[in-house]
Amino acid sequence: MLAAHLDYPFIELDRLIEQDYGASLPMLIEMSGLSTFRRYERACLERVIAEHAAAVVATAGGIVSSPETYALLLQRTHTVWIKAAARPAHEPGDGAGRLPPDGAEPRGDGGPGRHSRARGADYARAEAELDTSSDTVDESFGKLKQIVERYAGGAR
Repeated sequence: MLAAHLDYPFIELDRLIEQDYGASLPMLIEMSGLSTFRRYERACLERVIAEHAAAVVATAGGIVSSPETYALLLQRTHTVWIKAAARPAHEPGDGAGRLPPDGAEPRGDGGPGRHSRARGADYARAEAELDTSSDTVDESFGKLKQIVERYAGGAR
């Protein structure tokens, strides 16, 4: 929604990694390991920054586990930590098929929200924070537009 509003390209970093690698993230991790995934993540982020003067880039929360990649993100982009309430593991759309945080087993790792709590200090290094837990999509989008106006100077 934000990319459309700003008329910027929307880039989901994980999808770009899958395109470059030629397989899904779980397959990449299984076949080549987490360190290979992190190398692809870094290379894709560098390419996005080099190729786009402006874009809306979605990253997975695990990007903070690579200090160099996260530092690049913080130094070269405007960052917003979008917080949402954790969903039960059985709920549809719970992230099934996503990369397990830091190589952990999905949902067998202490429950929803454990990794975001552990990474809170890293996430807090973002320029802004948006808690969407109690808001509708439209309310969250309105708040995000205000953040962009404040930090990036120019939401339309």
